[in-house]
Amino acid sequence: VYVKLSNIFAVGNMWDDKAKVRKMMENNRVQKDPGCSCIEVNNQVHEFIVDDTSHPEMKEIHVELKRLSQQMAEAGYVSDTRFVLHDVEDEEKESTLCYHSEKL
Repeated sequence: VYVKLSNIFAVGNMWDDKAKVRKMMENNRVQKDPGCSCIEVNNQVHEFIVDDTSHPEMKEIHVELKRLSQQMAEAGYVSDTRFVLHDVEDEEKESTLCYHSEKL
């Protein structure tokens, strides 16, 4: 419930209210589970968690994601940053989308 309420405030650009909900979560020791994505390649499951850089090929993966993002931008693709629920500049929102665990 806390996370949904926090997201509602974020969508409405109500950053102070979002911060209050996050503070309530902290005070009540409520933690949000980090986002996670998995993919199977050659019978091996690779798991990617938000902000986790422990994958042995993470550097190469990031280089390839950057290359693909540049190629997509050259082809005219524009990221939809409306759903990045953080109070940051558009450039950082685009970066967040580029390296989201679902793309890894």
